[in-house]
Amino acid sequence: MNPRPVIARTLGRSPLIAVVLYVILVGGFIATACIAISDILDHMRALDQTSDLLERLQDRRGRGTAGASSPAAEHPGTPFLEGPTVTVAGATLLQHVASAVNAVGGTIQSSQLDVATQAKDGFVGLLVSCEMEQPALQKVLYDLEVGMPFLFVDQLDVQAPQTAPASENGEGRIRVVLGISGQWRGGK
Repeated sequence: MNPRPVIARTLGRSPLIAVVLYVILVGGFIATACIAISDILDHMRALDQTSDLLERLQDRRGRGTAGASSPAAEHPGTPFLEGPTVTVAGATLLQHVASAVNAVGGTIQSSQLDVATQAKDGFVGLLVSCEMEQPALQKVLYDLEVGMPFLFVDQLDVQAPQTAPASENGEGRIRVVLGISGQWRGGK
């Protein structure tokens, strides 16, 4: 039994059923198109809102960094110790630590470069014994850890003066042993 002749006979006898089915189908297509257009418009509104938010955030970030200097401008240089050999990288490390200690009025008593044990991991180590005023220690540590290249304080031993005369501000010079390490890229 073929259903086509039955449908054709029913629609042929009552054209009202054919019109109603036609209107329902056209209405369904129109409803589907309206829903799709509404969805597209919602997505476009959400995109506009997100773009506006991004623009405001970028403007705020631009205004915030215009008055303040960027970290790269504050601490120029590379994050790695420079030098074609590990020995030259160690000398660069010693020079950097010595300049930080000398900048606060301290003096380096002795230094020992450790390039053999850590070089296989890409690190160069330095053990420095120095003397400085007690308030200067914080500045030295800050300069070493915040600046470029990235340096790490692995060891910090501080000895207070036993019988040394006090300075103008009532504090004597302290003896500090610093273990500092930095990463060397292997002359790349």
